[in-house]
Amino acid sequence: SKFTADVTRPRSDVVAVVLVQHSLSRPPVARPTLDTCVFLCSRSLPQRTTPLHSRHCDSRLRLDYVTSRTSVAVALLLLSIVMFPAALTFPRLLNEARQVAWTAAFSSHALYNRSLSTTAVDAIQEGETRNTNLCNAVNDALAIAMEEDAKTLCFGEDVGFGGVFRCTVGLRDRFGKERVFNTPLCEQGIVGFGIGAASMGYKAVAEIQFADYIFPAFDQLVNEAAKMRYRSGGMFNAGGLTVRTPCGAVGHGGHYHSQSPEAFFTHAPGLKVVMPSGPRDAKGLLLAAIRDPDPVVFFEPKMMYRTVSEEVPIAAYTTPLGKAAIRREGADITAVAWGPAVEPILRAAEAVAEVEGIQVEVIDLRTLQPWDVECVEASVRKTGRLLVTHEAPVTSGFGAEVVSKIAERCFFSLEAPPVRVCGQDTPFPLAYEPLYLPTVAKLTTALRHACSA
Repeated sequence: SKFTADVTRPRSDVVAVVLVQHSLSRPPVARPTLDTCVFLCSRSLPQRTTPLHSRHCDSRLRLDYVTSRTSVAVALLLLSIVMFPAALTFPRLLNEARQVAWTAAFSSHALYNRSLSTTAVDAIQEGETRNTNLCNAVNDALAIAMEEDAKTLCFGEDVGFGGVFRCTVGLRDRFGKERVFNTPLCEQGIVGFGIGAASMGYKAVAEIQFADYIFPAFDQLVNEAAKMRYRSGGMFNAGGLTVRTPCGAVGHGGHYHSQSPEAFFTHAPGLKVVMPSGPRDAKGLLLAAIRDPDPVVFFEPKMMYRTVSEEVPIAAYTTPLGKAAIRREGADITAVAWGPAVEPILRAAEAVAEVEGIQVEVIDLRTLQPWDVECVEASVRKTGRLLVTHEAPVTSGFGAEVVSKIAERCFFSLEAPPVRVCGQDTPFPLAYEPLYLPTVAKLTTALRHACSA
């Protein structure tokens, strides 16, 4: 039999109801979201199946995958009715109980689970290392995560075959097709499935093949994954979700395979946003993201998959989320970057140091949400100047947030206006990519100008 379906969009108190009907009479219809639902829900995951007792739906299967705000509202209403007499009789006791409950559920706005977050100190184990590129570092981290927890899943377009960048090579052979599998080409379905799996206790590592195509899943990430803990008052969450996606320039990608959309997701409270700049951090940050109790969007600079290698510990380790790294110390100006923008600013810093003697302190944020404000603030108080660089367009890029926050905190320490050297406010070009990107030449000019002001 073939699948056809009726998809209903109920009131906001129920997230979704999908009715799948077996039928031989209707012609097949191309419905990628439904195909994704049917395909992924057949992967031996827990699912709730209930026949609908209706004369119109006798042969239908209902996949009703999650909860209703109505039940929460009713529970709160009943609680308030029960507690009302107590409020008149025991006001002090009630107030203390209310404060305890509020602190437990909403101390961080019920957005992030900070108590379990891996943001304390680097936990890199000393031991044997090997020279590893960024692609293999990601593969190592995924293998370790799947070895540690049998409920870790890895899925996405072509993931079972190793992925277009080969970051998942060998994982299906090692861990089985029930845990490492391909999905239909449907980004909102991939992320939606990941949210459902994460809410059921799985560690769901979803791959979006290119960051340029993450936008169909934007609603799932911003309105569902990011808000689930807050919406339910801490009762439910999608903290087991990690969304990996290659981003940034690659030399020939054009406007659909070169974008850096990280700033969009930093505007969604409840999500964490990470972008490593090298293999060592890629492995540690990815393991930290998978273990983190909050949903994480993990951007991987695809240009660096095979162009950068370094000594990476073989054993499992984590690099803390929300903690920046000082890549180069200096006293004249602070330069902040992340992901693929770190290498050009380091080269520019060496150039101005050799010629003009300008000492640039380079900070790699590594995590954009939450970002290490204190590290950047301390550096700017020392140097008195700030430059921020990233590949994304300059207008409303995350560099604007860095400049705004540092100007607020370090206003009387700044000796010159902060500078941003970023991508242009145009679609990402193909032939004119060098004119679009923040190149070493642009950065050296900006550093000299900032230090002469």
